[in-house]
Amino acid sequence: MNRSQLLKRIDKSWQTFLKSYTGLSEFELTDPKITGNWSVKDIIAHVTWWEEEALKHLPLILAGGRPPRYSVAYGGINAFNAQMTEQRNKLSLDDVLRQRDEIHQRLIDYIQTVSEDHIIEETRFRKRLRLDTYGHYPIHARAIEKWKNRPAADHNK
Repeated sequence: MNRSQLLKRIDKSWQTFLKSYTGLSEFELTDPKITGNWSVKDIIAHVTWWEEEALKHLPLILAGGRPPRYSVAYGGINAFNAQMTEQRNKLSLDDVLRQRDEIHQRLIDYIQTVSEDHIIEETRFRKRLRLDTYGHYPIHARAIEKWKNRPAADHNK
């Protein structure tokens, strides 16, 4: 896979994620009943903070380092997600959407600067990128689509 193919894969997955909540009202975007107690807004914030994690850890990986384990640093990924959810819960929908766009663009810009040697093969760099982006977006797009397509009787739950 070359850089162009990687960027297309990321963009296709990203567009599917964006499409999953396109057209929802502000109420629907902020209603905390999508996945557990998460709203679509929370899911967007979640995807954004994992892109931030990619931006923080990908340069470390390229330098030969290893990112800290979430089990050691935070008590596990679920604990990290809970901590970040609590932090981002206070943000307005507009702030979450602004951060989504800014962070995603920063990530795309960063990928443009990386040597293609780290992209062509399934390197540690590309594995981390996949986990935080094009492998991650579909999980949440499917959750949103499932919520949107729930039976009419479940719409008030």
